[in-house]
Amino acid sequence: MRDLNHLERLMQISEKQRRHLKGLAHHLNPVVMVGQHGLTEGVLNETLLTLETHELIKIRISAGDRDERTAIINQIAAKTGAELVQTIGHVAVFYLPNPKKPKIHLSD
Repeated sequence: MRDLNHLERLMQISEKQRRHLKGLAHHLNPVVMVGQHGLTEGVLNETLLTLETHELIKIRISAGDRDERTAIINQIAAKTGAELVQTIGHVAVFYLPNPKKPKIHLSD
């Protein structure tokens, strides 16, 4: 598991950086799906592995109503240390830089 204290320092992205990430995420397809069983440990582990590999991912959350989706999104952000970039309907975009080999470089 990653050092979340280190991630908290990294995850203060500006609105300019958020817009840049939204643009990069526009063409992406959801790579993780949260279904009727909600956020299981397996889904959470897959999310973390995918974030470490790709840094910027879309997650489709098909479970529950809006409040339940919001709760799942907040759990994903809290448990992975990823920054929520955007939500549109049932899809959420998360960003988590790889501390060893970052692929996405955000300017200040």
